[in-house]
Amino acid sequence: MQYLTSYQEVLEKELRDSIPTHEPTSLYTPISYMLSLGGKRMRPILTLLACDVFNKDFKAAIPAAKAVELFHNFSLIHDDIMDNAPLRRGKTTVHERWDLNTGILSGDAMLILAYQLFESYPPTIFRQLAELFSKTALQVCEGQQYDINFEKKDEVHIELYLKMIEYKTAVLVGAALAMGAIVAEAPEKSKEEIYAFGRYLGIAFQLQDDYLDTFGNPETFGKQIGGDIIENKKTILYLKTLELGSEEQKQELLQLSSINPDNPTDKIVAVTELYRASGAEEATRNEIASYTRKAQDVLKTLDLSEDKKQLLYQFSEDLMRRSV
Repeated sequence: MQYLTSYQEVLEKELRDSIPTHEPTSLYTPISYMLSLGGKRMRPILTLLACDVFNKDFKAAIPAAKAVELFHNFSLIHDDIMDNAPLRRGKTTVHERWDLNTGILSGDAMLILAYQLFESYPPTIFRQLAELFSKTALQVCEGQQYDINFEKKDEVHIELYLKMIEYKTAVLVGAALAMGAIVAEAPEKSKEEIYAFGRYLGIAFQLQDDYLDTFGNPETFGKQIGGDIIENKKTILYLKTLELGSEEQKQELLQLSSINPDNPTDKIVAVTELYRASGAEEATRNEIASYTRKAQDVLKTLDLSEDKKQLLYQFSEDLMRRSV
Protein backbone atom coordinates (compact mmCIF):
# COMPACT_ATOMS: atom_id res chain seq x y z
CA MET A 1 0.00 0.00 0.00
CA GLN A 2 1.74 3.12 -1.29
CA TYR A 3 0.49 5.52 1.37
CA LEU A 4 2.10 3.33 4.07
CA THR A 5 5.46 3.82 2.40
CA SER A 6 5.13 7.59 2.63
CA TYR A 7 4.21 7.30 6.31
CA GLN A 8 7.23 5.08 6.94
CA GLU A 9 9.64 7.40 5.15
CA VAL A 10 8.50 10.41 7.17
CA LEU A 11 8.55 8.43 10.42
CA GLU A 12 12.07 7.12 9.96
CA LYS A 13 13.48 10.60 9.43
CA GLU A 14 11.50 12.09 12.31
CA LEU A 15 12.55 9.30 14.68
CA ARG A 16 16.21 9.78 13.84
CA ASP A 17 15.94 13.52 14.41
CA SER A 18 14.09 13.20 17.72
CA ILE A 19 16.87 11.52 19.73
CA PRO A 20 19.12 13.96 21.65
CA THR A 21 22.78 13.99 20.65
CA HIS A 22 24.16 15.88 23.66
CA GLU A 23 25.99 14.35 26.60
CA PRO A 24 25.89 11.79 28.00
CA THR A 25 25.92 10.13 24.61
CA SER A 26 26.15 6.76 26.41
CA LEU A 27 22.50 7.29 27.39
CA TYR A 28 21.21 8.29 23.97
CA THR A 29 23.33 6.15 21.62
CA PRO A 30 21.59 2.92 22.76
CA ILE A 31 18.22 4.56 21.98
CA SER A 32 19.33 5.38 18.43
CA TYR A 33 20.70 1.86 18.11
CA MET A 34 17.41 0.31 19.26
CA LEU A 35 15.42 2.37 16.76
CA SER A 36 17.89 1.47 14.00
CA LEU A 37 16.98 -2.21 14.38
CA GLY A 38 13.95 -1.43 12.26
CA GLY A 39 10.60 -3.12 12.25
CA LYS A 40 7.54 -2.23 10.24
CA ARG A 41 6.49 0.60 12.59
CA MET A 42 2.94 -0.78 12.57
CA ARG A 43 1.75 1.10 15.65
CA PRO A 44 2.90 4.64 14.74
CA ILE A 45 1.70 4.11 11.18
CA LEU A 46 -1.75 3.43 12.61
CA THR A 47 -1.60 6.76 14.46
CA LEU A 48 -0.83 8.58 11.21
CA LEU A 49 -3.45 6.59 9.30
CA ALA A 50 -6.17 7.35 11.87
CA CYS A 51 -5.39 11.07 11.74
CA ASP A 52 -5.53 10.90 7.95
CA VAL A 53 -8.89 9.11 7.72
CA PHE A 54 -10.45 11.68 10.07
CA ASN A 55 -9.51 14.38 7.56
CA LYS A 56 -6.50 16.01 9.13
CA ASP A 57 -3.01 16.12 7.62
CA PHE A 58 -1.25 13.04 8.96
CA LYS A 59 1.85 15.11 9.73
CA ALA A 60 -0.06 16.68 12.63
CA ALA A 61 0.05 13.27 14.32
CA ILE A 62 3.82 12.75 13.92
CA PRO A 63 4.69 13.68 17.56
CA ALA A 64 2.02 11.27 18.86
CA ALA A 65 3.17 8.56 16.44
CA LYS A 66 6.79 8.97 17.58
CA ALA A 67 5.63 8.70 21.20
CA VAL A 68 3.90 5.41 20.40
CA GLU A 69 7.03 4.01 18.74
CA LEU A 70 9.36 5.18 21.51
CA PHE A 71 7.11 3.59 24.12
CA HIS A 72 6.95 0.34 22.16
CA ASN A 73 10.74 0.20 21.92
CA PHE A 74 11.13 1.13 25.60
CA SER A 75 8.99 -1.91 26.43
CA LEU A 76 11.10 -4.11 24.13
CA ILE A 77 14.36 -3.05 25.83
CA HIS A 78 12.92 -3.96 29.21
CA ASP A 79 11.35 -7.19 27.89
CA ASP A 80 14.76 -8.23 26.59
CA ILE A 81 16.29 -7.58 30.01
CA MET A 82 13.59 -9.60 31.78
CA ASP A 83 13.94 -12.45 29.27
CA ASN A 84 17.75 -12.23 29.31
CA ALA A 85 17.48 -12.21 25.50
CA PRO A 86 20.75 -11.97 23.55
CA LEU A 87 19.17 -10.93 20.23
CA ARG A 88 16.46 -8.59 18.97
CA ARG A 89 15.62 -8.77 15.25
CA GLY A 90 18.83 -10.72 14.75
CA LYS A 91 21.01 -8.05 16.38
CA THR A 92 22.57 -7.85 19.84
CA THR A 93 20.13 -6.53 22.44
CA VAL A 94 20.85 -3.21 24.15
CA HIS A 95 21.70 -4.67 27.56
CA GLU A 96 24.07 -7.19 25.94
CA ARG A 97 25.79 -4.66 23.68
CA TRP A 98 26.27 -2.16 26.52
CA ASP A 99 25.33 -3.38 30.01
CA LEU A 100 22.31 -3.96 32.21
CA ASN A 101 22.28 -0.52 33.86
CA THR A 102 22.57 1.26 30.52
CA GLY A 103 19.71 -0.83 29.16
CA ILE A 104 17.48 0.15 32.08
CA LEU A 105 18.39 3.85 31.93
CA SER A 106 18.09 4.12 28.14
CA GLY A 107 14.71 2.44 28.29
CA ASP A 108 13.56 4.84 30.99
CA ALA A 109 14.80 7.78 28.92
CA MET A 110 12.78 6.56 25.93
CA LEU A 111 9.62 6.58 28.05
CA ILE A 112 10.30 10.16 29.21
CA LEU A 113 11.06 11.31 25.66
CA ALA A 114 7.75 9.80 24.57
CA TYR A 115 5.83 11.86 27.14
CA GLN A 116 7.70 15.02 26.13
CA LEU A 117 6.46 14.66 22.55
CA PHE A 118 2.88 15.39 23.65
CA GLU A 119 3.96 18.86 24.82
CA SER A 120 3.75 20.18 21.26
CA TYR A 121 -0.06 19.86 21.27
CA PRO A 122 -2.65 22.35 22.58
CA PRO A 123 -3.76 21.73 26.20
CA THR A 124 -7.01 19.88 25.43
CA ILE A 125 -5.34 17.48 22.99
CA PHE A 126 -2.29 17.13 25.26
CA ARG A 127 -4.49 16.06 28.16
CA GLN A 128 -6.39 13.46 26.14
CA LEU A 129 -3.18 12.01 24.71
CA ALA A 130 -1.42 11.91 28.08
CA GLU A 131 -4.40 10.30 29.84
CA LEU A 132 -4.74 7.58 27.19
CA PHE A 133 -0.98 7.05 27.07
CA SER A 134 -0.69 6.65 30.87
CA LYS A 135 -3.62 4.24 31.01
CA THR A 136 -2.18 2.19 28.16
CA ALA A 137 1.35 2.14 29.57
CA LEU A 138 0.08 0.80 32.89
CA GLN A 139 -2.01 -1.86 31.16
CA VAL A 140 1.04 -2.98 29.16
CA CYS A 141 2.94 -3.38 32.44
CA GLU A 142 0.02 -5.35 33.90
CA GLY A 143 -0.03 -7.58 30.83
CA GLN A 144 3.69 -8.22 31.16
CA GLN A 145 3.24 -9.15 34.82
CA TYR A 146 0.42 -11.57 33.93
CA ASP A 147 2.77 -13.15 31.40
CA ILE A 148 5.50 -13.52 34.04
CA ASN A 149 2.99 -14.99 36.50
CA PHE A 150 1.85 -17.58 33.95
CA GLU A 151 5.35 -19.06 33.83
CA LYS A 152 4.98 -20.12 37.47
CA LYS A 153 1.38 -21.32 37.29
CA ASP A 154 0.41 -24.91 36.55
CA GLU A 155 -3.07 -23.85 35.45
CA VAL A 156 -3.96 -20.80 33.38
CA HIS A 157 -7.53 -20.06 32.27
CA ILE A 158 -8.08 -19.02 28.66
CA GLU A 159 -10.04 -15.93 29.77
CA LEU A 160 -7.05 -14.69 31.75
CA TYR A 161 -4.72 -15.51 28.87
CA LEU A 162 -6.85 -13.40 26.53
CA LYS A 163 -6.75 -10.56 29.06
CA MET A 164 -2.96 -10.87 29.17
CA ILE A 165 -2.54 -10.52 25.41
CA GLU A 166 -5.12 -7.74 25.34
CA TYR A 167 -3.10 -5.74 27.85
CA LYS A 168 0.38 -6.70 26.70
CA THR A 169 -0.25 -6.20 22.96
CA ALA A 170 -3.72 -5.12 21.89
CA VAL A 171 -4.31 -2.00 23.99
CA LEU A 172 -1.31 -0.28 22.41
CA VAL A 173 -2.71 -0.99 18.93
CA GLY A 174 -6.03 0.51 20.01
CA ALA A 175 -4.33 3.49 21.63
CA ALA A 176 -2.20 4.14 18.55
CA LEU A 177 -5.35 4.51 16.45
CA ALA A 178 -7.20 6.53 19.09
CA MET A 179 -4.29 8.97 19.36
CA GLY A 180 -4.55 9.70 15.66
CA ALA A 181 -8.27 10.34 16.11
CA ILE A 182 -7.57 12.61 19.12
CA VAL A 183 -5.12 14.72 17.11
CA ALA A 184 -7.69 14.96 14.30
CA GLU A 185 -10.30 16.05 16.87
CA ALA A 186 -12.67 13.32 15.79
CA PRO A 187 -16.01 12.89 17.61
CA GLU A 188 -15.86 11.03 20.94
CA LYS A 189 -17.83 8.09 19.56
CA SER A 190 -15.36 7.74 16.69
CA LYS A 191 -12.40 7.73 19.09
CA GLU A 192 -14.00 4.94 21.09
CA GLU A 193 -14.89 2.91 18.02
CA ILE A 194 -11.49 3.16 16.37
CA TYR A 195 -9.88 2.17 19.69
CA ALA A 196 -12.13 -0.92 19.79
CA PHE A 197 -11.21 -1.73 16.18
CA GLY A 198 -7.53 -1.65 17.09
CA ARG A 199 -7.98 -3.62 20.31
CA TYR A 200 -9.80 -6.48 18.56
CA LEU A 201 -7.28 -6.42 15.74
CA GLY A 202 -4.40 -6.52 18.24
CA ILE A 203 -5.85 -9.60 19.96
CA ALA A 204 -6.30 -11.34 16.59
CA PHE A 205 -2.73 -10.43 15.64
CA GLN A 206 -1.27 -11.89 18.85
CA LEU A 207 -3.35 -15.07 18.61
CA GLN A 208 -2.12 -15.46 15.06
CA ASP A 209 1.44 -14.94 16.31
CA ASP A 210 0.93 -17.86 18.71
CA TYR A 211 -0.49 -19.95 15.88
CA LEU A 212 2.29 -19.14 13.40
CA ASP A 213 4.97 -19.94 15.97
CA THR A 214 3.93 -23.57 15.55
CA PHE A 215 2.20 -23.75 12.17
CA GLY A 216 3.82 -20.89 10.25
CA ASN A 217 6.16 -20.94 7.28
CA PRO A 218 9.71 -20.56 8.63
CA GLU A 219 10.72 -18.64 5.49
CA THR A 220 8.12 -15.91 6.05
CA PHE A 221 7.38 -15.94 9.80
CA GLY A 222 10.75 -14.43 10.72
CA LYS A 223 11.23 -16.46 13.89
CA GLN A 224 12.14 -20.04 14.76
CA ILE A 225 9.16 -22.34 14.31
CA GLY A 226 8.39 -24.14 17.57
CA GLY A 227 10.07 -21.58 19.79
CA ASP A 228 7.08 -21.40 22.13
CA ILE A 229 7.06 -25.19 22.44
CA ILE A 230 10.78 -25.25 23.29
CA GLU A 231 10.20 -22.58 25.96
CA ASN A 232 7.10 -24.41 27.32
CA LYS A 233 4.94 -21.31 26.87
CA LYS A 234 1.26 -21.56 27.78
CA THR A 235 -0.05 -20.18 24.49
CA ILE A 236 -3.60 -20.38 23.17
CA LEU A 237 -2.70 -23.66 21.41
CA TYR A 238 -1.44 -25.15 24.68
CA LEU A 239 -4.49 -23.99 26.64
CA LYS A 240 -6.95 -25.15 23.97
CA THR A 241 -5.33 -28.60 24.00
CA LEU A 242 -5.87 -28.86 27.76
CA GLU A 243 -9.45 -27.66 27.27
CA LEU A 244 -10.43 -29.84 24.29
CA GLY A 245 -8.08 -32.82 24.36
CA SER A 246 -8.69 -36.28 25.76
CA GLU A 247 -7.28 -37.16 29.17
CA GLU A 248 -4.49 -39.05 27.44
CA GLN A 249 -3.64 -36.06 25.22
CA LYS A 250 -3.64 -33.69 28.22
CA GLN A 251 -1.28 -35.91 30.19
CA GLU A 252 1.03 -36.30 27.21
CA LEU A 253 1.18 -32.51 26.73
CA LEU A 254 1.90 -31.95 30.42
CA GLN A 255 4.66 -34.57 30.32
CA LEU A 256 6.24 -33.08 27.19
CA SER A 257 6.07 -29.60 28.72
CA SER A 258 8.04 -30.78 31.74
CA ILE A 259 11.14 -31.79 29.74
CA ASN A 260 13.83 -29.80 27.95
CA PRO A 261 15.68 -32.23 25.65
CA ASP A 262 19.03 -31.30 24.13
CA ASN A 263 17.54 -31.93 20.69
CA PRO A 264 14.04 -30.43 20.79
CA THR A 265 12.93 -31.49 17.30
CA ASP A 266 11.09 -34.60 18.48
CA LYS A 267 9.32 -32.58 21.17
CA ILE A 268 8.20 -29.95 18.65
CA VAL A 269 6.83 -32.65 16.33
CA ALA A 270 5.00 -34.44 19.16
CA VAL A 271 3.43 -31.29 20.63
CA THR A 272 2.45 -30.02 17.18
CA GLU A 273 0.63 -33.30 16.52
CA LEU A 274 -1.17 -32.99 19.86
CA TYR A 275 -2.32 -29.49 18.90
CA ARG A 276 -3.76 -30.91 15.68
CA ALA A 277 -5.30 -34.07 17.11
CA SER A 278 -6.95 -32.35 20.08
CA GLY A 279 -8.71 -29.78 17.91
CA ALA A 280 -6.64 -26.93 19.36
CA GLU A 281 -5.28 -25.90 15.95
CA GLU A 282 -8.75 -25.50 14.47
CA ALA A 283 -10.09 -23.82 17.61
CA THR A 284 -7.25 -21.29 17.52
CA ARG A 285 -7.90 -20.51 13.86
CA ASN A 286 -11.55 -19.93 14.79
CA GLU A 287 -10.55 -17.54 17.60
CA ILE A 288 -8.33 -15.58 15.20
CA ALA A 289 -11.16 -15.33 12.68
CA SER A 290 -13.62 -14.31 15.41
CA TYR A 291 -11.52 -11.39 16.67
CA THR A 292 -10.74 -10.29 13.12
CA ARG A 293 -14.49 -10.23 12.40
CA LYS A 294 -15.13 -8.25 15.59
CA ALA A 295 -12.60 -5.66 14.44
CA GLN A 296 -14.15 -5.41 11.01
CA ASP A 297 -17.68 -5.24 12.44
CA VAL A 298 -16.66 -2.20 14.51
CA LEU A 299 -15.20 -0.69 11.36
CA LYS A 300 -18.64 -0.84 9.73
CA THR A 301 -20.09 1.41 12.44
CA LEU A 302 -17.47 4.16 12.07
CA ASP A 303 -18.75 7.46 10.74
CA LEU A 304 -16.36 7.55 7.80
CA SER A 305 -16.69 7.54 4.04
CA GLU A 306 -16.50 4.12 2.42
CA ASP A 307 -13.12 4.84 0.87
CA LYS A 308 -11.68 5.70 4.32
CA LYS A 309 -13.19 2.56 5.82
CA GLN A 310 -11.65 0.59 2.98
CA LEU A 311 -8.18 1.90 3.89
CA LEU A 312 -8.59 0.60 7.45
CA TYR A 313 -10.13 -2.65 6.24
CA GLN A 314 -7.25 -3.20 3.81
CA PHE A 315 -4.74 -2.52 6.56
CA SER A 316 -6.38 -5.14 8.76
CA GLU A 317 -6.34 -7.66 5.92
CA ASP A 318 -2.68 -6.97 5.11
CA LEU A 319 -1.73 -7.11 8.78
CA MET A 320 -3.29 -10.53 9.25
CA ARG A 321 -1.51 -11.69 6.10
CA ARG A 322 1.70 -10.19 7.57
CA SER A 323 2.27 -8.05 4.50
CA VAL A 324 2.49 -4.72 6.38
